[in-house]
Amino acid sequence: MTNTATDISVVIPIYNEEALLGELYQRLSDSVSKVSDNYELIFVNDGSKDGSISEIKNLASRDEKVFYINFSKNFGHQIAVTAGLNHSRGKTTVIIDGDLQDPPELIPELYAKYKEGYNVVYAKRRKRKGESAFKLLTAKLFYRILRKMTSTDIPVDTGDYRLIDRKVLEAVKAMPEHNKFLRGQIAWVGYKQTFVLYDRDGRKAGKTGYPVSKMLRFAMDGITGFSDRPLIFVSRMGILMSGVSFLIILYALFSYFFLEKTITGWTSIIISTMFIGGIQLISIGVIGEYISRMNKNILNRPLYIIDETNCKETDS
Repeated sequence: MTNTATDISVVIPIYNEEALLGELYQRLSDSVSKVSDNYELIFVNDGSKDGSISEIKNLASRDEKVFYINFSKNFGHQIAVTAGLNHSRGKTTVIIDGDLQDPPELIPELYAKYKEGYNVVYAKRRKRKGESAFKLLTAKLFYRILRKMTSTDIPVDTGDYRLIDRKVLEAVKAMPEHNKFLRGQIAWVGYKQTFVLYDRDGRKAGKTGYPVSKMLRFAMDGITGFSDRPLIFVSRMGILMSGVSFLIILYALFSYFFLEKTITGWTSIIISTMFIGGIQLISIGVIGEYISRMNKNILNRPLYIIDETNCKETDS
């Protein structure tokens, strides 16, 4: 068994949040101390380009409850959270982003729900302030489409902000895949899960670490990690196109031999060729995404490389 040295651990992935770290630390400390004095704060610096790591080290020098993991480069948000979970020593662990859009003051409420007998308590967004209509719409569509496509009941309108107990944490740590989609993995393990509603704030400083390109990559990880329906769609599309092509061939032969007409039309040939070619490219792309995931797991490179840390070792 892993040594659970604290009642509650908080994992905070950090990327260029130097301006917010002082307020973040103070609000986290005030909030978690209402739950227990036996806690730890684990800041994971994911290759920040500003002075985030210096500020984190400064906090750690003043507070023995502050721990840090400094990556050798940027490995991504989900990997940063995974590193924090791997070093968590708490009976319960809270995951929260470092941009203060998710209020630390919600932690006592999450913990109170946990004490009622739940293994996972996730924060469900009632409102999302300071975000564009495009992001709100795409996020809403993504989670609802993902829920329809998978057999896993992944909660909608949620991020990674949640509390999990030790059983869930150990189950997630046992999942070896490299393309992490933690909110899906936590939903997949089961156990008793519930939620707490809250209003999400806008960013106080800095820029989002999730531009459109990263959002698309994240969405693809979620879909390919928890659904094989894109592959089923590709297979059925192939069967459908083959059937349509066969019928066209039969019609062309019938027209030539019985109606004594030859089907002509450069435009129709080019359009049909481009359409079928597009379907083929999409199919190859979908299959390639699944093969890419398999390749990363087969290579079995480490998920992350730690440059320096003051975290204590955990016994597995």
